[in-house]
Amino acid sequence: MIQDAFWGILIPFLGTSLGAGCVFFLKNSLRDGIQRALTGFAAGVMVAASVWSLLIPAMEQAADLGKLAFFPAAVGFWLGILFLLLLDHLIPHLHQNSLQAEGPKSQLQRTTMMVLAVTLHNIPEGMAVGVVYAGYLAGTAQITAAGALALSLGIAIQNFPEGAIISMPLRAEGMKKGRAFWGGVLSGIVEPIGAVLTILAAGIVVPALPYLLSFAAGAMLYVVVEELIPEMSMGQHSNVGTVFFAVGFSVMMVLDVALG
Repeated sequence: MIQDAFWGILIPFLGTSLGAGCVFFLKNSLRDGIQRALTGFAAGVMVAASVWSLLIPAMEQAADLGKLAFFPAAVGFWLGILFLLLLDHLIPHLHQNSLQAEGPKSQLQRTTMMVLAVTLHNIPEGMAVGVVYAGYLAGTAQITAAGALALSLGIAIQNFPEGAIISMPLRAEGMKKGRAFWGGVLSGIVEPIGAVLTILAAGIVVPALPYLLSFAAGAMLYVVVEELIPEMSMGQHSNVGTVFFAVGFSVMMVLDVALG
């Protein structure tokens, strides 16, 4: 079981690292249409993962509360939203294709703030993987090894384009290929760290699992609505992002139901 959890935690990080490696093989920047497609795909995966892998298991684990089974999921969901809202205001960051930095004023370089923006939205993904594997390690009936692996694979698939989306613009900003690659890799390192910390926290307080599952869902959906959907809808022919949102949603749904 521990070995399963170890690889499950690393798989999403490997997805980010492989995506960041695109900087060695592709031109300096991705076309706008491709970026919108990749962003839409990532958003679709995250929404489906939030529902099938996090919110539904959270309510199933609280089934003994009867008609109040929604309560842990609702509370955890809102805590996740508020947590990301707080981080959004505390950490200086710059979103893709944006000229205006968010968060407190700082003297950080533009490239550093771009990495921080991706790192910020990798936090809930790491928590999501961590809390699902915490449930698996705790022997929770609603979370199987295959179900936890489905979430890891889904996050890894959407992390691949994310790695490219951060390393390619860093290269376009004038950074050397090696540094741009490591910038993309480091933006994803928060995922395994967040996953391990979440597993440790959930291991101490197993009854908190429904809250932690829905907390990760709320945090991920905050990222989708606040960042990914606006990015995939920018410019002309924004329906490309919408179509790939549906593709990502379908892929994650199939993975979760088929493996879970």
